[in-house]
Amino acid sequence: MSKTQDLIVNRCFDEIEIGESASIDRRLTEKDIQLFAVMSGDVNPAHLDEEYAKDSMFHEVIAHGLWGGALISTVLGTILPGPGTIYLGQSLRFKRPVVLGDVLTVKVTAKNKEPGNNRVVFDCLCTNQQGKVVIEGEADVIAPVKKIKRPRFVLPNVRIAERGHLRELFDATHLLDPLPTAVVHPCSEYALRGAVEAAETNLILPTLIGPKDKILSIAEEFGLDIKDIPMIDVEHSHEAAEKAVELARAGKVEALMKGSLHTDELMRAVVHKDKGIRSERRISHVFAFDVPTYPRPLLVTDAAINIAPTLEVMRDIVQNAIDLANALGIELPKVALLSAVETITTDINSTLIAAALCKMADRGQITGGLLDGPLAFDNAVSLMATKAKGIVSEVAGQADILVAPNLEAANILAKQLTYLADAQGSGIVMGARLPVILTSRADSAIERMASCSLAILYAHHQKKLLI
Repeated sequence: MSKTQDLIVNRCFDEIEIGESASIDRRLTEKDIQLFAVMSGDVNPAHLDEEYAKDSMFHEVIAHGLWGGALISTVLGTILPGPGTIYLGQSLRFKRPVVLGDVLTVKVTAKNKEPGNNRVVFDCLCTNQQGKVVIEGEADVIAPVKKIKRPRFVLPNVRIAERGHLRELFDATHLLDPLPTAVVHPCSEYALRGAVEAAETNLILPTLIGPKDKILSIAEEFGLDIKDIPMIDVEHSHEAAEKAVELARAGKVEALMKGSLHTDELMRAVVHKDKGIRSERRISHVFAFDVPTYPRPLLVTDAAINIAPTLEVMRDIVQNAIDLANALGIELPKVALLSAVETITTDINSTLIAAALCKMADRGQITGGLLDGPLAFDNAVSLMATKAKGIVSEVAGQADILVAPNLEAANILAKQLTYLADAQGSGIVMGARLPVILTSRADSAIERMASCSLAILYAHHQKKLLI
């Protein structure tokens, strides 16, 4: 059963007196506008487009729809007459616009009663915080004849999913040259389509590496145009991985893109001691998430490569994530080192590693970011939780990067964000000589494009550092 607060009680027809009134006050917020747009389908730019509204003469912001009808209806349906009221009609005149932040006082006053049919006519008046009339008119209702007393239900807290962080990645790549990319074993529809879409949007210049006949067959079956895309014919997936790494070592491509082979198979070729493209740093995977309920891009690492990283490996995992954040334009990313608690204890090894990583950052062994930990997840992303626990930190509550203590925790966190928080994620492998784009069958088109964008931004950032 839903939680309740107080009671809601109506006024029956016989109880209502001419001149009797009721009112409510309500402030217009951005969330009100968005919820109304979702409910009604009204996407008028005067209501939703801030730039357009600034240029608009009236900037009406749904005064006619939401505040003209709904707020008056709220008073009539919940206060006077209240539950049991049947709304017959209204005649309203809109005197001036309503803008974000305005506080409206909505008042209804009984004007006329018709005993034969229990009809009541109400004068309706809406004024803003300056006392100026916004809406005026009349409403015609049938008042209830039976007393109703019911609990006032607490409305659910509705969240509006606000996206845009992945789109910002595309915008950031707009003026950058596409990245020459080896697409490794694209032998499924999703893998080949991802490469084709990335090429069509000028994100990559692909070279397809795999069994030629199979790739051509998939392209024909699903209507994918690959006639202008270079292709290298190899028989097996492990050969495709080795050939892609060979092209990378020769400087012929600047990124690798995983096709339909297993991640382990591609990574074996990447980290091969003699023939690979290893750097002095341990490779790791970094997700970039667009979480509707979080106000900034959220990076999560490492959910795909390192199972139980040591302190030395964790140092590289953190540095890789910071480097990617820097490439995305986050100058001093806030790095939260996750654990189950915020205090250092010998019983939980992740707290010891977090403390050591913070000291390594103090000594310049990790650069480019601001570290704090150990931090539990809530205190990494929620300022409210941070305040409640009295945590004083420049990172807590506003993290840009979440570093999980192991692969299991990071993988669970990433999938919870995706399937419970409606987040969209893209990711690349860092720590090699060039970025490796990992895609999945479950990825949407926008997620595949965003992964390519991450690689482009990182590759171009690295070039700038070398100049």
